[in-house]
Parts: sequence; structure tokens; C-alpha cells
Amino acid sequence: MNVNAPLLSLRRLTIRFGSDASRPPTVDGVDLDIRPGEFVALVGESGSGKSLIAHTIAGILDPAAELDADRLTLAGTDILANGWDRLRGRKVGIVFQNSRAALNPIRSIGRQLADVFKAHGTASRADLTSAVIAALVDVRIPDPERRMNAHPGELSGGMCQRVMLAVALVGDPSLLVADEPTTGLDATTQSAILALLLERARARRMAAILITHDLELARAYAERIVVMHAGQIVEDAPAAALFSRPRHPYSALLIAATPARARSVDALAGIPGQTPVLDADTPACRFADRCERAEPLCRTQFPPRRLDAEGHGFHCWRPL
Repeated sequence: MNVNAPLLSLRRLTIRFGSDASRPPTVDGVDLDIRPGEFVALVGESGSGKSLIAHTIAGILDPAAELDADRLTLAGTDILANGWDRLRGRKVGIVFQNSRAALNPIRSIGRQLADVFKAHGTASRADLTSAVIAALVDVRIPDPERRMNAHPGELSGGMCQRVMLAVALVGDPSLLVADEPTTGLDATTQSAILALLLERARARRMAAILITHDLELARAYAERIVVMHAGQIVEDAPAAALFSRPRHPYSALLIAATPARARSVDALAGIPGQTPVLDADTPACRFADRCERAEPLCRTQFPPRRLDAEGHGFHCWRPL
């Protein structure tokens, strides 16, 4: 693998559901590169396609989905030609948003971790117990010798999410996908989980993608933020640059709508309109019907990506 090449590279990624060719794809021509060791946040409203991208990268996309791409490579492997079998869990790991649902409720967490070690062949049978304990220590679970015998229902949501992180790290992946990993957790636990995730990523020189609708969490932990709206990437920038000068109107409205930006609940800004229902009348830029700056061209042609000298990219005919 070329050391200067992206760890993950997507070109013209399209995801469709159903056989109606007149209906626009749910994910529309996404381009995305993730560099080795980079921590990237993918943000946007619910239904923007964030989790579909996450599941595509992890190789767990719904079989009903029709996937197409000009390029889909991970760690130098052409996934379109070779599939995910040799990559899933080894080169890419995933942490799901509902850790309790992802863990088996009738098996102890120690047995579940041991199953993953055996599947990846990363520990001998004689060393399984010590490997499980070390994995729990790695994600800061106290009293691991006792906790390994606990079942998911006996642990807090934060502890279950730490177990999910331990499971994802067993195969020593190059890329970790965290799909809304703080859902249902209180603010203190959210911060602890993301700080741990970032710490583990840096310690292992691992890239990570954080899928979230919480821009403040993305700002606090990610180096780069990618903004999605209705299945299209509309902007990507270093975190500080995005917040100091968003170029796409949707990004600006999304930032203005975050609670941290408002002095009170009444002062919260809203984004006009709704995420579009995709049909034959959907405009080329899917934000056009919600955008005060839209012009006729926005409805007929999706703008190419523009890139400034600071590495700030955006798709907009009339940027801010």
C-alpha cells in the first residue's frame, strides 16, 4: 500500500433501494477519503445517509440496497473486486449506537469477547482469559476479572459501549467506524466514551469516523468534519474552519441550530423545511428547496466540489 494513499477512498458511491430507476438514489455520488490516523466526523440531520455510509464502509449494508461506485478501496484493497470478508473486523471495526442491542444478552461479556478473539485468531485458547482481561483493561473497565462474567443487562450503558469498543478493537483494525456511539448516554458519559475512543485511536495510530448529529461533539473531538444533507456531501473542512466560516448555507444553518449557540431554548434557530422526499422532482442540489440563496442552476446541476487553500471543500453555486 502506498504510504501517501488514503486509507479509505470512495468515489461516486451511490446507494439505491427498490427497482424504480426514476427515483433518485438515497446516497448520491459520495466522494470521501480518510487518511491513515485521521479522526473524521460525518454530520447531518437524521436521514441524511450517515449510517448508510458507515454500514457501507464496515461491509454490513442491508442486502436490499444496491451499491455502485467508481472506487471503493480500504487499506489498498479494492472492495468492489474482493469483498469485505478479509477486511471486516481486521481492517475495519465498528461500534454501534445501541450497544445493548448489539451485545448478546444471554452470554457474558467475557465469552463474547473470547468468541471474537477466536474468530480472528488473535489469541490462543490457553491465553483467551488473559486476552479478554487485557481487552477490558484497554477500554478502562474496572475490576475486569469480575466484570468479564457479567451479562450486558448487569452493566450501565457506558460500560456496554466500552465493551463494544473492546470488541471492535480485537482485530486491531486500521479504521474504526463509530456510528452514533453516544446515543442514550448522559453528557458526562458521552465525553468519557469519545475521549476514550480518540485515545485508543491515537495509541494504535488508527483512523476513525464518528457518525453523529451532534456538531458540538464533532467539533470537540474530530480533526475534520464532513457535512451531509439528504444523501449528498455538501461540505468538508477542518473542524475549526467549518465553525469559523461555513461556506455552504446548510452547514451554516446546522451550526446555528446547535444548542450551544443559543442563549435559551426560545433563541434556538431552526432549519426551514424538511429533508426532501426523493422523487422525480427532487432538485440536483437537494437543499435547493430549503435554501434562501438557491437559483435555477441549483435545481438542474449539482455543483462540483470547490477547494480553498486551507483544505476547505464545498459544493455550492452561491457559497457564503
